[in-house]
Amino acid sequence: MSEQGTIPRNTILAGDCVAHMNALPAGCVDMVFADPPYNLQLSGELHRPDNSRVDGVEEGWDRFADFATYDAFTRTWLAAARRVLKPDGTLWVIGTYHNIFRVGTALQDIGFWVLNDIVWRKTNPMPNFRGKRFTNAHETLIWCARDAAAKPTFNYQAMKALNDGVQMRSDWLLPICSGAERIKRDGRKAHPTQKPEALLHRALLAATNPGDLVLDPFFGSGTTGAVARRLGRDWIGIERDPDYIEVATARIEAIEPGSGPALVSTPSRRDEPRVAFGSLVERGLLRAGDKLYDARRKITARIHADGSIFAKGARGSIHQIGAKVQNAPACNGWTYWHFESSGKTVPLDALRQRIRDEMASSGGTGSGAQPASAAE
Repeated sequence: MSEQGTIPRNTILAGDCVAHMNALPAGCVDMVFADPPYNLQLSGELHRPDNSRVDGVEEGWDRFADFATYDAFTRTWLAAARRVLKPDGTLWVIGTYHNIFRVGTALQDIGFWVLNDIVWRKTNPMPNFRGKRFTNAHETLIWCARDAAAKPTFNYQAMKALNDGVQMRSDWLLPICSGAERIKRDGRKAHPTQKPEALLHRALLAATNPGDLVLDPFFGSGTTGAVARRLGRDWIGIERDPDYIEVATARIEAIEPGSGPALVSTPSRRDEPRVAFGSLVERGLLRAGDKLYDARRKITARIHADGSIFAKGARGSIHQIGAKVQNAPACNGWTYWHFESSGKTVPLDALRQRIRDEMASSGGTGSGAQPASAAE
């Protein structure tokens, strides 16, 4: 067990997860990813149509006397996890229909604030051999903040980039862990519920930044630690089974740790410095008297020396006039207005990004740059 006040990074703690979490300093972890026992309530062996036996979850750690016992266990570890989370930290917990609804009730009762439920739809689920129910083709993840006042990390642009430039949805189509990724010992699965690294990659990339500390209280075969190491995050694993600890240790040690700028996620536009439209005129990128157009060149505005524009009898900022000519409550003038360059119509945002790139390369804020605001 770790001593109260110390933070053991990139380490597997052997023993009970609640005891170890309670020994950690309060508010020391950026994210908890939990894959707790599902309490599957299996009765008897399951066989395929050819009578071969299905290698499922038979371990003692997944067995509970009744729902009340499981609920008490759930509330205890959730309370310990919430204590070690930083004020803006988040919890991810994954489960199936056997347990996820009970877990959801417990975490809301304790004070967690649900941000999303994610459906992991499996591309290659195990079929329903008995033919008496639908195939269980998904698992559910609940992503929640420590409380309603938290301001959790969400790398929106990174998720969009990961999804070919389209906003990431809450249904994730990913394969189960199989093939070379599935760890085996003596020809058998080293862990019955090993999660695919793609799933952890997405969760960690979404909700943490390089150098953040991720805790997994049910470490198992070490998927969380493996992905965290590759993404340049620190991690703490807690596991009581010595065989799983041995598997996870060897697995993680074989991974080259990630580092450097390649691990930094695509920044949000709101995190970039604000560029005033007038700075484009000051720099000579646009001139007083030049014309701006909407994307279809049906509406024309004229630029004034002070950075205001004039269209349809009104004068104001690119945002104000963009909204007025559309009869809209608001407008992002950077994307609405276009200028002509080499015979092509180009959005103003291209010039804004050019200035931002110059600022990034020089390490300064440059002319007309201020901290980004919600109104930009």
